[in-house]
Amino acid sequence: MTTVSIVAGPRLHLAQRIREVAANTPAAYFGIVLGLSGLGGVWRAAALAWHLPTVVGEAVYVLAGVVWAVLVVLYALKAVLAPDKLAVEAAHAVQCCFIGLAGVATMLVASGLIPYSAGSATVLFGLGFLFTLGFAVWRTGGLWQGGRDHGTTTAVLYLPTVAGSFVSATGASALGYQDWGQLAFGAGLFSWLAMESVLLHRLLTGPEKPVALRPTLGIQLAPAPVGAVAYLSVGGGAPDLFAHALIGYGLLQVLVLARLSPWIAKAGAVPGLWAFSFGATAMATAPVRLVAHGDAGAVAVLAPVLFLAANGLVVGLTIMTVALLLQGKMFAAPTASSQART
Repeated sequence: MTTVSIVAGPRLHLAQRIREVAANTPAAYFGIVLGLSGLGGVWRAAALAWHLPTVVGEAVYVLAGVVWAVLVVLYALKAVLAPDKLAVEAAHAVQCCFIGLAGVATMLVASGLIPYSAGSATVLFGLGFLFTLGFAVWRTGGLWQGGRDHGTTTAVLYLPTVAGSFVSATGASALGYQDWGQLAFGAGLFSWLAMESVLLHRLLTGPEKPVALRPTLGIQLAPAPVGAVAYLSVGGGAPDLFAHALIGYGLLQVLVLARLSPWIAKAGAVPGLWAFSFGATAMATAPVRLVAHGDAGAVAVLAPVLFLAANGLVVGLTIMTVALLLQGKMFAAPTASSQART
C-alpha cells in the first residue's frame, strides 16, 4: 500500500501539472510557430539568393514543427480538461482572434514539410486551411453583428482573415495550386484594406492603448510584408511595382514601430512580443526572394540588413521565451489585474 502511494503521488502531481499548463496555454502562443516558420522561410530564400547553408533553415523548421506539435497537444488538452477556460478565451474580444493562429501555424508547418513529403504536407495544409477558413467565417460573422467595445479594436483583428488568407495563398502556391492561391490572396488583400482604416481610426481617435495590449501592435507590421510574400508566390515571383510597393509600406510600419518601441517596451518581457516576429521575418523574406529572382535595385541593398534584423529579433525572442519558461512564467495563471487590462 505504501509503495502504491509513493508511485501514485508523483503521477497525480504530474497529471495536475499537465492540466494546469494546458489550462493556461493561450492560443496566442501559436504566434511562436509563425515566427519560427517565418525564419525558416527566410533562410530557405537566403539559400537560393546567397547560397547560404540550407541546414539552418531546415533546422529552424524542425524547431517550429516541434513547438507546433507541443502546442497542439496542450491546446487539445485545454479543450478537454479546461473547456471553461477555452470558452472564456473564445468569448474574449481580443484573445479570441488568436485562436485562428492554430490553423495558420499548421499551414506554415505544412509548408516546411513540402520538400520532404508533398502528400503529407498537402493533408496537413488542408486541415490547417479548413480550420483557418472556418474560424475566419465564424469570427467575421460575429464582428459584423456589432456591439463591440471600440477600445478592443486592435491589430489582432487582422489575424482571422488577413493572416489566414495570405498564408493560405502562399501555401497553396507552394503546393502547385496557384489559381486557388490567387483567390486567397484577393481575400487577404481586400480584408486588409478594409480593416486597416478601422484600426488606424481607433489608434488616431481612441484613448491611449493599455500597456498590456501594446505588444499587439507588432501585428500591424505583418499585412504588407506577408502580403508581399503571398503576392510573389501567386504571381511567379518576378520583381514589379506592386511587390516593391508592399515592401515599401512594410518599411514605413517598421520605422513607426521603431519610434514607438520605448512606449511598447513598457509591457516588459512578455510572450506577446512574438507578435512582431511573423511580420519581421516576412519583411526579410520578400526582398530576399526578389534578390533570388534577379532584383538588383534598392531591394538588393535592403535585403541583407532586413535578413540580419529578422534573425536578431527571433533569436532575442527565443532567448526571452526560454528565460520565461525557466522562471515559470510562460504557463502561469493570469492575474485578475492582467485580465482586467486585456
